[in-house]
Amino acid sequence: MKIQQLRYIVEIVNQNFNVTDAAAALFTSQPGISKQVRLLEDELGLEIFERNGKHIKGLTSAGEKIVAIARELLVKTQSIRAVANEYTQPDHGVLHIATTNTQARYALPSVIEGFAKRYPHVSLHIHQGSPSQIYDALLSGKVDLAITTEAQHLFDDLVLLPCYRWNRAVVVKPDHPLAKSKKLSIEELGKYPLITYTFGFTGVSDLDYAFNSAGILPNIVLTATDADVIKTYVRLGLGVGIMAEMAHTKADSDLVIVKADHLFRPSTVNIAFKHSVFLRNYMYEFIHLFAPHLTRTMVEKAERLHDNEAVKALFEQIQLEMR
Repeated sequence: MKIQQLRYIVEIVNQNFNVTDAAAALFTSQPGISKQVRLLEDELGLEIFERNGKHIKGLTSAGEKIVAIARELLVKTQSIRAVANEYTQPDHGVLHIATTNTQARYALPSVIEGFAKRYPHVSLHIHQGSPSQIYDALLSGKVDLAITTEAQHLFDDLVLLPCYRWNRAVVVKPDHPLAKSKKLSIEELGKYPLITYTFGFTGVSDLDYAFNSAGILPNIVLTATDADVIKTYVRLGLGVGIMAEMAHTKADSDLVIVKADHLFRPSTVNIAFKHSVFLRNYMYEFIHLFAPHLTRTMVEKAERLHDNEAVKALFEQIQLEMR
C-alpha cells in the first residue's frame, strides 16, 4: 500500500468519481490512476469502488470506510511535512482559506493586508463557496482553515472557534419610503419585495424566523450569494435589500442603510479546522489577526476540548468576563 494510491482514491471521490478529472487534478495520467487503484484493490482483496463496466459509479461499503481513513492518513502526512517545515522554514509556507464572498470581500482585506506584511513568504489562497462547499474543501484537505457563518451543523466533527457576531441591515434607494424609517418594524418590511442572501449562505433561516414570529410571509423576489449583487438589484429598484451591515461601505453612498439589528438575530462567524491537522505558527497568527481574542493558548485549549458546545460555552464565558 502506497500513500500515492490513497491520494488517488481520495481524489477520485473528490472529483465525483471521474477518473479523468482526478488525473488532471493530480497532474498524472488516467491509465496510471486506474492501474494503481486496481493494484490497491488486489492487495486488499476487495473492491473500493462500485463499477458499471469500466466506469466508477460510487463507493462500496468497505470503500467508504477506507476512503475516510485515507483522508485522515493524508492529513497526517501533510502534518508531518508541516512539522518539518515549521523547524526548517518557519516563515515560509502556504495557507489555504475557504470562506464566503461576504467575508472575503468585507471582513478579510485588512486581516490579509496585515498578515502579508508579517509573513511575506507565505503564499495565501482564498477559496470562495457555499457552506457545504467550504466544508467539503476543509474535509478533503484542500484548505487549512474555513471561515463560515451558516450551516454550523456541518462542522460538528471539526474544531469550531467563534470569532465575532454580525448583524443584518436593510438597504434601499434614497427615494424609498423606508429610507426615512426611524425604527423599522417587521410589519413595514413585509409590505415590500425583498432581496436577500441565498439560503445556506448568511441567514435566510434567521430572516424566516423573524417574519414567522410576526406571522408575516416575506415576499422574497430575488436571492443571491453576494452582497454586491443584492445592492445591484436594489439600485435597479427590484426590491428592498437585506444583507450584512458590514457590506454597506462608503462606495455605497447612493444607497441608504437602515438599522435592522433589532429585527434579526445576530449571526456568529466561526473559524474551523480539522482536529488532526498540524497548525503552523503563521496559521495561529492568522486566526489571532482575524479574531484577537483567539490567542494560540485559547485555540490549543479549544482543540483539546473536542466538543464545540463546550468551546462555545468557553468563549461566551470569556466575553462575559471582558465586559
